[in-house]
Amino acid sequence: MSWRVIDRKQAPADLGPGLSEAAKAKIRWFFPRYETKRAAILPALHIAQDEIGYISTQAMRDVAKLLEIPPAAVMDVVTFYTHFWTHPKGRKVIVLCRSISCELLGANRLREAIERRLGIGEHQTTADGQWSFMTEECLAACDHAPCLLINEKMHKCVKVEELERILADPHCDKLDIPRSELYDAPRESSTAGPAAGRG
Repeated sequence: MSWRVIDRKQAPADLGPGLSEAAKAKIRWFFPRYETKRAAILPALHIAQDEIGYISTQAMRDVAKLLEIPPAAVMDVVTFYTHFWTHPKGRKVIVLCRSISCELLGANRLREAIERRLGIGEHQTTADGQWSFMTEECLAACDHAPCLLINEKMHKCVKVEELERILADPHCDKLDIPRSELYDAPRESSTAGPAAGRG
């Protein structure tokens, strides 16, 4: 396996969109939860990707400025984790587990069916921008193999013959339960605590 070399001194011509003031405020709201601003990098990147759809070079610079760290340090994190995208992705991202339990119970056949159905390979996006596809080493649901995520919704014990029904469901990416108030609740103040943000 070879590692992709990244020239951090050569910025792309198009830096992409930056973060809105609302996203920056949401990131600042995490600061009191950590001993250093740098420690808030993962929630900051999730907020950036949620807003833009991926993490642009400008968004990396914005996050670096907020956290008071070098932009290269942000890029290191973005390029380490497979769930962060540095280019636009589809509205719905399918993440198929490739752990040993999923492999044994049919993940390879499921992968072939997904690629055949969507006409794309790993880390690619359909021409209409609706779907992207990737695999992940483990989704921590080994007792429900083979499993896949569509955005944040887990689909368990998926059979190839069920794939068409799942993809046709307009709610196949919608969570059945809300995420935490900490992550989803909008914040007007970067220094307000959890109680101040509710209401």
